[in-house]
Amino acid sequence: MPRNESQKQPQDIAPSALPETITRYLAAHRAHDTAAAITAFTGDATVTDDGRTYEGIAAIERWLGRAATEFTYTVELTGAQRTDAARFVAVQHLEGDFPGGTVDLRYRFALRGGLIERLVIEP
Repeated sequence: MPRNESQKQPQDIAPSALPETITRYLAAHRAHDTAAAITAFTGDATVTDDGRTYEGIAAIERWLGRAATEFTYTVELTGAQRTDAARFVAVQHLEGDFPGGTVDLRYRFALRGGLIERLVIEP
């Protein structure tokens, strides 16, 4: 039943069990390496962060560049979940000079062909 796939409950997994594409993206993003991070996305990918959606590589690259310089913060991968073969969640704890100072964010990934097709970042 394909329609029920999106309604499956995520199962906890070890962060080390996340697909390579996701761990590569997270490491590049944490290192503020926009060039490496963008290689993890499909050409028609979308990212939703802070209520805004960025569509396509050019828009995502601009978002990554802005996100890398807007605030200073540390990131710790604190958890991971698998919904199905193409959907994963990475939970990251951020501390820094952004409003509020600390936040736990859920990075919800949908993969296609081994690359990130969609990423939604939310508390």
